Amino acid sequence: MLFTKFGLLGKSLSKYDRDQSPTFETDPNSKGAKAVEAYLHENFIKPANADGSLSDKLSAKRERFESIGLSRTFDAEFKVVTAEYSGLKVTGEWTLVKDADPKRRILYLHGGAFTVGSAISHRAITTNLAKKTGCAVFAPNYRLMPENDRITSVEDCRAAYRWILGHGPGGPGEVEKLAIIGDSAGGNLTLVMAQWARDNGVKPADAIIGLSPATDSTFSAPSIRRNFGTDLMLRPLAGPLLKIPRPILAWLSWKQLKIRPANPVISPVRGNLADLPPTLLQASFHEMLFDDSARYVTKAKSQGADATLQSWSHMCHVWHIFDELLPEAHQAFDEIASFLRTHGVAD
Repeated sequence: MLFTKFGLLGKSLSKYDRDQSPTFETDPNSKGAKAVEAYLHENFIKPANADGSLSDKLSAKRERFESIGLSRTFDAEFKVVTAEYSGLKVTGEWTLVKDADPKRRILYLHGGAFTVGSAISHRAITTNLAKKTGCAVFAPNYRLMPENDRITSVEDCRAAYRWILGHGPGGPGEVEKLAIIGDSAGGNLTLVMAQWARDNGVKPADAIIGLSPATDSTFSAPSIRRNFGTDLMLRPLAGPLLKIPRPILAWLSWKQLKIRPANPVISPVRGNLADLPPTLLQASFHEMLFDDSARYVTKAKSQGADATLQSWSHMCHVWHIFDELLPEAHQAFDEIASFLRTHGVAD
């Protein structure tokens, strides 16, 4: 019982809860918001309720994610490369725009619940980041579950981090300015990388940014239940899990992930957040993971870190990827570019 409570679930984070208001108010009935809502119903709600094996559903979901990047023409060059460090090879791609500075780099870690997604699926985000910042953006294709253990995603991102310090889009060359950015699962990995670099003497990034990051793998955030009805993207994934008592879910998670849910290696909010690079988290006020960001920033500030939370009302999880439909996506990218300019990363 005590091991479940403290070993698997960890200490309560409720002391980091605060009354919050959105940084930016948005119109839930705008044309763009309604178009995104229809897309989410068609591509997340309906497929989750369809018949088929879990394997077939996962394959279909991976195809849908890839189609997001393959169905558009982007004003950018995509250069496929292999990042290699200490014998570990990770494929990925650079996103490059005209006049990008190869010495100013962004390591972008894609989302997808650690089971789907790739550099291709997230081209909308990497292209906007490259355009807004003038940086060269590298997105690694870290190994996914369930074919691989959860820890392999961490290992791949560590290798990509080490590699990007000494390699740009043109080949070997030291980085001058570096940001690490990630969304959802990739946001989790981004925050994990920041702590790992600090604790292992690796050159720190100049800035860290998480887009709707998952920070607590014990699923303790109140917003998971509070915002269940307003989060069309995460609801299908979280719905079955919320029916399982948290202690049982913790044991099942430990068995599947082969690492304790409360371990900071997969729950960065439960780690030491002092002495980290300047950090910006962006989240929707109405998504299930909102409190993951809010708690992280509150705890980081309490430990003396430079951390900022920006939130938008009525946006979906990682609304940044819907840049063709939502002006709020471009507003978020503008805020990111401003943050990176402040810390010397963006041109």
